[in-house]
Amino acid sequence: MNGLSAKSGRMRIVASILFLGTVALVEHGYAQEPQNRTPQNAPNAARQDRNANAGEVHLLHVRGAVSMLVGAGGNITVQAGEEGLLLVDTGMGAMSDKVIETIRPLSARPLTYIINTDDREDHIGGNESVGKIGRPLSRNMGVDIISFVTLLDRMSAPTGKTASAPEGAWPNDTYSGPQKNLHFNGEAVQVFHQPGTTDGNSIVLFRSSDVISAGDIFDPTEYPIIDLKSGGSMQGVLEGLNRLKRMVVPANHMEGGTMVIPGHGRLCEAADVAVYQQMVTIVRDRIQDMIKSGMSLEQVKAAKPTRDYDPVYGRTTGNWTTDMFIEAAYKSLSSKESPRAANREGN
Repeated sequence: MNGLSAKSGRMRIVASILFLGTVALVEHGYAQEPQNRTPQNAPNAARQDRNANAGEVHLLHVRGAVSMLVGAGGNITVQAGEEGLLLVDTGMGAMSDKVIETIRPLSARPLTYIINTDDREDHIGGNESVGKIGRPLSRNMGVDIISFVTLLDRMSAPTGKTASAPEGAWPNDTYSGPQKNLHFNGEAVQVFHQPGTTDGNSIVLFRSSDVISAGDIFDPTEYPIIDLKSGGSMQGVLEGLNRLKRMVVPANHMEGGTMVIPGHGRLCEAADVAVYQQMVTIVRDRIQDMIKSGMSLEQVKAAKPTRDYDPVYGRTTGNWTTDMFIEAAYKSLSSKESPRAANREGN
């Protein structure tokens, strides 16, 4: 057997092992029901369609002062206490009344902070309407909406141009450094800038509650949406997952410990983050090797580098298909050299 045939044989063996491992993950409960996701540059009608079956919102207490609100689009993290309410993301605008109805009883004080993890419609759609029930701690211009500065750049527009979001939804408390710190309801809240699906993603850590709100950097319902036009990249998503993996502290047998609220899907813990991070690492490595061997985008798609993970994360229809993910990953990995060794975490 020549060297090329031997290499092909080894790749088939590895693919078979990975496929069996994926099946095992499905059987042991790591698979999650797929949800329609829509990239930022999709039409508004399509964005609304992916959340059309949301219908009702539900509140799950996570730990300490932190709860998770689901059913309004992207997951919403709620911190409630004597000082008032803090939200991480606000869901779809059409669900704002139900969001308000659900969070109002949690504190006698008003909404004070909204933190946006990215600028997709299902995360910032309720900024304006939900924000109207708020009152800032120190100024008279509505609730404080916090985000990384590039989100404001994309949501607003120069004079004479049409903005992508109404002015009332724009962040009014942006940060441009590595992180922004708050202290609210007796708890340190740290907002970390972590480029991933866009150049403006944020991860939010509630230190006393030991809960992380990860946004779309971690979405275990599907392959990550990489918004190239907004500065997203495959490498950035993996770096975000590596960082998240370092932040979570598991309890016994990788269960319990730090709880993670993902952009979509169920409440997660360290084991869930590790499974997703490993998947993204392996897919990144495969596509990167194909690029180095000179394969075109169409050849990479035909080689199906995600084949063994498709039963869990893939889809062939909808607004974010497996082919779209492979294309975005291919283009972002082709754009510049992406050293693999620096981003292997626990492999």
